[in-house]
Amino acid sequence: MAQRHSTPVRGLMSVIKSPSFEGRFGRLFHIDEKDQAKFGATEKENEDNLAKLGAAMSSGFDPPKDGKDDEESGIPALYTYLGQFIDHDITFDPASSLQMRNDPDALVDFRSPAFDLDNVYGRGPDDQPSLYDGGNTFLLGDPIFGGNPNASDLPRNNAKVRRALIGDPRNDENAIISQFQGLLLRFHNRAVADNPNLSFPDLQKLVRFHYQYVILNDFLPRIVTANVLNAYKHNGRFDKSKLKFYHPKKWPFMPIEFSVAAYRLGHSMVRPGYRLNDAVLLPIFPVAASTAPGFGQGLTGFRAMIANWGIDWGRFIDIDIRTYDGTPFENLSRLQFAYRIDTSVVNPLSALPPSVATNPSSLPQRNLLRGWRLGLPNGQFVANKMGIPPMSDDKILIGKGLDSPGPGEAPVPITSISPVFAKNCPLWTYVLAEAMNNKTSVKVPVSGDVSINTPQLGPVGGGIVMEVFLGLMFEDKHSLLNLEPSWQPAGNPNYALRDFVKYALGM
Repeated sequence: MAQRHSTPVRGLMSVIKSPSFEGRFGRLFHIDEKDQAKFGATEKENEDNLAKLGAAMSSGFDPPKDGKDDEESGIPALYTYLGQFIDHDITFDPASSLQMRNDPDALVDFRSPAFDLDNVYGRGPDDQPSLYDGGNTFLLGDPIFGGNPNASDLPRNNAKVRRALIGDPRNDENAIISQFQGLLLRFHNRAVADNPNLSFPDLQKLVRFHYQYVILNDFLPRIVTANVLNAYKHNGRFDKSKLKFYHPKKWPFMPIEFSVAAYRLGHSMVRPGYRLNDAVLLPIFPVAASTAPGFGQGLTGFRAMIANWGIDWGRFIDIDIRTYDGTPFENLSRLQFAYRIDTSVVNPLSALPPSVATNPSSLPQRNLLRGWRLGLPNGQFVANKMGIPPMSDDKILIGKGLDSPGPGEAPVPITSISPVFAKNCPLWTYVLAEAMNNKTSVKVPVSGDVSINTPQLGPVGGGIVMEVFLGLMFEDKHSLLNLEPSWQPAGNPNYALRDFVKYALGM
């Protein structure tokens, strides 16, 4: 199949439905209708009980902050947005609705179900030349300042609201993912300069291999507990024979247990705001002056990047050594960390602006409703299907996963929200609660000797993520695991996201 990755049929622009470039949503575990989780006798009771749980999973307003934060994990903040970028690379569902019951087998994933960077490359320079400079390199946008001296915005059109010219418009939805997309463009362009004799398909392969190596050897070990991750290896390498549940009959598909539940772990990792550079500290969304003076702007995107919003990447990933805590000036330049994987989501995501979502505006409630309407089984059912003893109700705690909760901060058992959740926990909540019971002490890459208790996905959540990540990669005959499983970037077995970013920045 020639040029599978360089000329994909893309997203909503598709006019031909090809199994090479579109997958379908489906189920990882076969269930009958009676196995679909229910949280009330009527539709309204289901909605009301899930709304209560969503509200309990929502934290109060917390403004952006500098300095030590008890909700931080040991995972640098950029991994949150690498996770979002990966999600955009492998899945796009424009058809499901919160207002109606959906059949996952009837939904189309308008994205090639592979880690192939089609959200960066689009249809390639021959078929989508607007992304490229007339050759093999990507167009870049206007300069932006405050961070890396050579930073630039994404290339944009000249409309009144200047939209990004990129392979997936979702990668412009906030200032961080937008600038991370820009790093991918710069990484590719530097690879072109360093390898002038490589063809475009070979350049894509080189960039994809670096990206896939980071996913397998850096991203997954950050979010999945080691004993779960290592169960998928043989002699130190990932082994297809270790997959127990992800076995497509014909074409790769996107399991709803993954896309609607397990892989929504990143929503709990989002901070209420981020410091981009010395001058710019912003909340995720604009905040009313009456609530938090000085935060009238948010990180929302789909517009030309504000010129002084350039990201100092050392605040998001350990490309150099920063402080963890100290004087106010040191806090200003400190490395920020993702929030802990737990059953609490920051307030900006619990009260989305009307321009983002309504009815409901709470992201936790939207996640819970989507899982119910798609007929997901509960977490205990999935655990049993995987041969894992389910957690008891007293282990399924709702709230922040703090080491030393203050007054009123201690998480509460899910059954205190409603008895309907007894042995009947929504799968998304179950995955997050399981992570709270799987904490690892992580030494963080800052000056001084600092370790942070860091929740990671356990056997159910981590197992689902590993099955799908490895399953998709083994199903792609062009992937690193199939073509060159022993490949390493420049012979560096410790290559990580920080090295990827440093190369893109020209360091």
